[in-house]
Formats: sequence, structure tokens, C-alpha cells
Amino acid sequence: MSALTLSSYLTVVGLCLLVLIGSALRSPHGPTQGASLASIVLISVYVIVGPAAAIVVAGIGSLIQARRVPLIKRVFSSAQRILSAAGGALAFMAVDGPVGRVALEHVPRAILAVTLTGLAHQVVNAVLMSCVLSLERGPAVVRAFFSEVVVPTALPMLGYGFLGLILAFMWIGGLGMIAGLLTLVPLIVARWALSQDAVERAAQAATMRAFIQLIETKDLYTRGHSERVSEGAGMLGRHLRLSEDRQQALEHAGLLHDVGKVGVPTSIIRKPGRLDDAEMDAIRLHPARGVELIGNIPFLEEVKSAVLHHHEKFDGSGYPAGLSGTNIPYFARIIGIVDAFDCLTSTRSYRPARSIEETIAILVQDRHTHFDPTLVDAFVEVIGQQGWTPAAADQPAPNGTIDAAIDHDDLSLGSGGGATGSAAGPA
Repeated sequence: MSALTLSSYLTVVGLCLLVLIGSALRSPHGPTQGASLASIVLISVYVIVGPAAAIVVAGIGSLIQARRVPLIKRVFSSAQRILSAAGGALAFMAVDGPVGRVALEHVPRAILAVTLTGLAHQVVNAVLMSCVLSLERGPAVVRAFFSEVVVPTALPMLGYGFLGLILAFMWIGGLGMIAGLLTLVPLIVARWALSQDAVERAAQAATMRAFIQLIETKDLYTRGHSERVSEGAGMLGRHLRLSEDRQQALEHAGLLHDVGKVGVPTSIIRKPGRLDDAEMDAIRLHPARGVELIGNIPFLEEVKSAVLHHHEKFDGSGYPAGLSGTNIPYFARIIGIVDAFDCLTSTRSYRPARSIEETIAILVQDRHTHFDPTLVDAFVEVIGQQGWTPAAADQPAPNGTIDAAIDHDDLSLGSGGGATGSAAGPA
């Protein structure tokens, strides 16, 4: 009996070691962001040693956390992992999950137990996080957390649980710690490869942002505009549940939509008054110049079409091609809405910023003429849920002697266009 007890203790120690390794190798990159290799080990503990040991192992694994995290957050994170493991333990015991058994007749019950354990773990974790987010940032952030984090990661996390079940069967079958190595080492290598790809993409994004910032030094009033459009387009894309590749492409399109302005003379961009025909012609060319600049970069075609057509109008009155309705590329319709929204909520040399509420009213009013009505409704819903941080308030005040009905991009202003035209169109 004492030998069996010693063996059990050694097993728990070995699993604790594996979960510590998994926690230490937690990757901030790639599609598994937020998920840890430690979760695979933790699920296996329920089957190998039992639910009580799983709670202990979860507590040990919580010792590995990010550096420079405040003590209160460390305590909460540890408590969160232990309570989530306890929730999983209750589910495991509720269906009498098999412990230390690998016979064929145990497989169906083990699959059921692991599935319910994983779901219970996720539910407890989500509830605890929701309580904290609700106290810190309000219920709107909680809704976004569920729609953008909890729901999309539910199935992948269950997949981690099934990998944990495989690890458990291999361990019980006699492989012991070798089973952990056979299961985790290939995953570690795969995650390393994904992280390298993510690092490369992050470097590309940083390069693009540096390029955009260089362009935006031409005009103090548009500084940060491309970043905000990229962020706003990303918010809408996640709400629309775009695939990961398309989501990244949409955010790149938002970042690069005005890159063609590098070829527009600074005197035109900074001009506080009405542009003449020649100056407006120079502005009209910036979408096509943008496509020329990024034409040799291996982006998805949707990025290029968004850059080229983000000033088209839903009624066909935009430029450069006069496209209308759904003939306007999908990404271009999204960028056009976010671009206009950020422009209107930002100060320009020729007019003050509008409030978020007033800007939303303008978008809604122009939802059949300037903008895709379905996408406007979705964007308004996103802003209502997540809010919006407008441009910094440290911009110089606009020149009050200048006629406010001007914009350097929106041609409808020249003929006294709609609500957007009479206020200011996208920059």
C-alpha cells in the first residue's frame, strides 16, 4: 500500500513538472493565443490520478505567471485556475469519470467525462473573468469578451481536452513521463514555428505602422488616423466573425488605406481652405497611388481593392470608379465607414470634431447614400458595445474663419452633399 502511495505521489510530482513546463512555454502568438500547453496536462490529471490531484496540479501550475504582474492580479489568476479546476472536478465526479483505467469499455465514459470537465472549466473561468471585467469596465466589455473570446475559443479548448485524454491513456498504459514528452514536444515545436510566423507578421505590421506614421507627419490633424481606422475596422471584422486571415487583411487595409497620400503635396494636405479643381484632382489620385505602392507586397487582393475603393459611395457618387452598392468591395465598404467615423470625430484645420453621438447620427442618416446600411448598423452596434477612443484632444483649434463645409477627400462636399457632405467626409 505504501508503495502504491509513493507511486501516486511520484506521478503527481511528474505531472506538476509537466504543467509547470507547459505554463512556462505559454505562447503569446498564433491561433492558440490564450491557451496553454498546461491545459493538456491538467485534463490528463483527472484521468490519471483523479480530480483532487487535478486541483493541486492547477494550483502548482498557477505559480508560473507573467513577470511584473501586480500581486492582486497574481492572486486572482491563481484563484481563478484553482476554482476552474474545481469546477472541472465536480463535473468529472458527476459522471463518475474513470481514474487510472484504460480498458476499452472505459473509453466512452472517459470521453464524456473529459468533455464535461472541459466545459465546466471554461464556464467557471468565463464567469470569474466576467465578474472582474464587469466591475472594471462595465457590462459592454463583458458582452464583447463572450462574443470575441469565449465563444471562438470554446471548441479549440475542448480539443486540448481530448489531447489530454490521449496523454492520460498513454501514461496509464505504461509510458509515464515519456507519454508527456511524446505528446508535448511535437506541440511545442509546432507552437514555436507558429510563433516565428507571428513574430514575422508583427515585424511587418510594425514596419507598416512606421511608414504610415512618417506619412502622417505631413499633417498634425491626421496623426494616428490610420491606426484608429485599422483598430475600428478590426472591431467590426471581429463582430462580423471574419476568418483569421481575412481579419488580419482587413486591419492591414485600414492601416494602409491612405498610404497613397505620400504622393500628395504637403501644401494640399495642410491647406485649411477649399481646394481648387487641380488640388482635388491630386487628392483623387491617392487611392490609386496607394495600390501602386503596395502592389508588390504579397497582400491579399482584398487589401488592394479596399485601398483603391474606400472612397466609393453606396449610391455611386464616390471615386475613383463610381462603383455603387455591393459592387463596392466588401473591405472598402467597411473601411469607408470607419474612415468617415474617425474623420468626423477628429479635429481638422477647417472644422472642429463632432461628438460620437452626433457622428453616429450622421452615419445612420447616410446609410443608403454614402454607406452600406447593413454594415453601418453593425458598426453602430459595435461602438455601442465597446465604445470608441477619438483622436487626442491636444490638436490645435480649427480656424474659425474657414467655411466648415469643406473636406479634402469627399467630393460630395463641393456640391453641397448629404449629412456627411455638409459636415466633413472621410480623411
